Amino acid sequence: MSEVTPDLLMRAYGMGVFPMSENRDDPDIFWVDPIRRGIFPLDSFHISRSLAKRIRRGRYAISLNADFEGVLNGCANREETWINDQIHTLYMALHKRGEAHSLEVWDRDELVGGVYGVALGGAFFGESMFSTQTDASKVALAYLIEHLRRCGFTLFDTQFVTDHLISLGAIEVPRADYHKMLTWALRHDADITAHSLPSPSELLSSPA
Repeated sequence: MSEVTPDLLMRAYGMGVFPMSENRDDPDIFWVDPIRRGIFPLDSFHISRSLAKRIRRGRYAISLNADFEGVLNGCANREETWINDQIHTLYMALHKRGEAHSLEVWDRDELVGGVYGVALGGAFFGESMFSTQTDASKVALAYLIEHLRRCGFTLFDTQFVTDHLISLGAIEVPRADYHKMLTWALRHDADITAHSLPSPSELLSSPA
């Protein structure tokens, strides 16, 4: 495989393809374009009563792009991960270019959850998330989805779905349908920094 550069990676996203590695110790990257693609409709994230109660308590502080590498490392800190050294380096480069972003969940000064991904046009490609406290990743997703909606994004790509993501409102669509959604999203010029993050009351009162 030819060298994977940040420019090549962004072109791949624009074609609906994303990178993975077999594990953290495998130096190689392969490209993935699933037959069925996971997405989060931006108007259908399900905030359960228990999650709403946790958000309402105000225990967590939320930030955008405050500790991208911390989130990246948190996502890779598990027994099996596809985030190898090359992927780490590439996403750090995209973050420095303003193309990869993270949303962090803090308990006082401790990073306890977060999600990161890539923004291109009106599409956000969610890469991974983590949590070290109960529901911290759900809190991160709730804030991110509302924030993306406010900032004009039309597509939140989750790549694959899990039972956990489905319970929160994620769905699978055929590859052809996904590529139509991607083409539409890339015609828009959304900006993830266009608005401040929602407050807990704004998040919980959102019609979505």
